[in-house]
Amino acid sequence: RVAVVGAGVSGLTAIKCCLDEGLEPTCFEQSRDIGGLWRYTEHIEASRPSLYPSVISNTSKEMSAFSDFPLLDYLRRYAERFGLREHIKFGTTVVSVRKHPDFATTGQWDVVTEADGKQTSHIFDAIMVCSGNFSEPSLPLHCFPGIERFQGQYFHSRQYKHPDVFQGKRVLVVGMGNSGVDIAVEASRVAAKVTVCTSRGAWVLSRVFDHGYPWDMVFNTRLMSLIRNSLPGPLSWGLINYRVNQWFNHENYGLQPEKSCLVREPVLNDDLPSYILTGRITIKPSVKEFKDNSVVFHNCPEEEPIDIVVFCTGYNVSFPFLEEAVVKVENKHASLYKYVFPTHLQKPTLAVLGLIKPLGAIMPVTEMQARWVTRVFKGLCQLPPQSVMEKEVNEKKKNQVRWFGLSFDEVLKTDCLVYMDKLASFIGAKPSVLGLLCRDPRLALTVFFGPCTPYQYRLGGPGRWEGARRAILTQWDRTLKPTRTRVPTSSSS
Repeated sequence: RVAVVGAGVSGLTAIKCCLDEGLEPTCFEQSRDIGGLWRYTEHIEASRPSLYPSVISNTSKEMSAFSDFPLLDYLRRYAERFGLREHIKFGTTVVSVRKHPDFATTGQWDVVTEADGKQTSHIFDAIMVCSGNFSEPSLPLHCFPGIERFQGQYFHSRQYKHPDVFQGKRVLVVGMGNSGVDIAVEASRVAAKVTVCTSRGAWVLSRVFDHGYPWDMVFNTRLMSLIRNSLPGPLSWGLINYRVNQWFNHENYGLQPEKSCLVREPVLNDDLPSYILTGRITIKPSVKEFKDNSVVFHNCPEEEPIDIVVFCTGYNVSFPFLEEAVVKVENKHASLYKYVFPTHLQKPTLAVLGLIKPLGAIMPVTEMQARWVTRVFKGLCQLPPQSVMEKEVNEKKKNQVRWFGLSFDEVLKTDCLVYMDKLASFIGAKPSVLGLLCRDPRLALTVFFGPCTPYQYRLGGPGRWEGARRAILTQWDRTLKPTRTRVPTSSSS
């Protein structure tokens, strides 16, 4: 029996992978429906992620699909297709997960849940933590001198729903992540003035990439990954810097990262450059201090009058139902083998899914994690010795900090394709381009030069899907179908 905590994207694929491996999943979801982060509600619910209605995914539908279920109207159909809802207990909160007294021999867990004010105890053979990391906002007010005397309104981006609150106001957005830029763009349509402050800058990419194709279908290919990971670091990132500046010169727009060699999650927004160019949005350095009705920025002597501050300062990672000795979180980072398994447990019967920020879509990544985890639970895949896992975790942290200057919360960011290939190799599902070249040259060339869509990981191995080849060869058809709503009569296609 496997307990799955949460019925969002990670939880749903965890249930499905358990069923694929003949395990018995029970999912506990504290809300009344599936979807997690992607289930919009007008009101903000405690301990749940919160979206604004205008949010747009940063990854395209083909790259975001689960590997055996091409994207249409998605999560509900996915749950129906594989019979997942019958394994979910809605309105049920996981209160605690503790080692069973004989954990050293059985690997079992005592789980306490609460529904309608009543607590229930269970015993499970394994745990898959799929509770997400966008529920507990990080609002470090102590880092902003003078905020206590600021007389205007301020709130965390988690509280944001609609731009009406900014009508006619002077708005400051603190933070240059995707949510911060989204909110700044929306606010600029109704606000008197919008300022975004950032200490480090950021690369800004358009979702519409070369020849009008989705950015991730151009960027995340096996060829591009080979180039990125084969060249020396400075040369590789020099090429990326050149590439992102082809759209517009970031330095001219106040966006150039302080150290262009740093790996930072790019901001995906199609409007920001034009809004800066037309004066709707102004970019400033980080906040030095707040005054009663204004703010002072570093290296800027004049005060900037403001009415509302939106703190887009990210989220804390926490697992309140787990003991700290099981998964310890420090500086928004938990030291997990391959971002999944605690390294010190006597039995590998607890896994954390989705605690990673891939430079690509999260859905196929959590699915691959779940495929690997369920086979570890069944004993079909073995983890390395504890010393080997701990050494890799520590080396990875040190190397990333040394080479790319990453802070701890950024250690979670990784190259999507390299990571997926590594997990796929553990379960025997990594596609062999050379092998395909001998058997199916057309497919091999598409796999190597085309976008690395998730279907590639269903061509062989456990969970092989007969429709994978066709899904790969028709991926561009599905990509273009929604946009090719008018074909000129002179077109030959």
